[in-house]
Amino acid sequence: MGCQISLPSTPTVTSEPFDGGDPAACPCGSGAAEDRCCGRFLRGEGQAATAEQLMRSRYTAFAHEDAAYLLETWHPSTRPRRVRFDPGRRWVALEVLEATGGGMLDSEGSVSFVAHHERDGRRRELREVSLFVRDEGRWRYLGPVDASLGGDDRS
Repeated sequence: MGCQISLPSTPTVTSEPFDGGDPAACPCGSGAAEDRCCGRFLRGEGQAATAEQLMRSRYTAFAHEDAAYLLETWHPSTRPRRVRFDPGRRWVALEVLEATGGGMLDSEGSVSFVAHHERDGRRRELREVSLFVRDEGRWRYLGPVDASLGGDDRS
């Protein structure tokens, strides 16, 4: 089964970097309390209404090492058998750069972001443009359109 994706070309800038300073704040960087933000999705108390909400909740799931949520929100055509976490990695901030499509009335969308993390005492980042599709009424992560890992040796 192949997916053809055609995205609208109107991007939106959606957030500023989150520094993780407030322990009750959601790791996704929305500024809301986690309990009222991505926490409700991870607990199964709702579904992401947009591709960006799903991407943010998946980042939060990575921060909490919630493999079940990650697998549940992965499209079946690209879903791995299991998710492995790097025990030395700590996710520390998320920047959503732009979202294209992925709205409540769309069937596909992409989200460009920078996920900051620490490993071996060094700040690093994952830059990705993620592709999302609506499948059986729910947003699912299809995979990266473009991704790169970078390390910042300027500690």
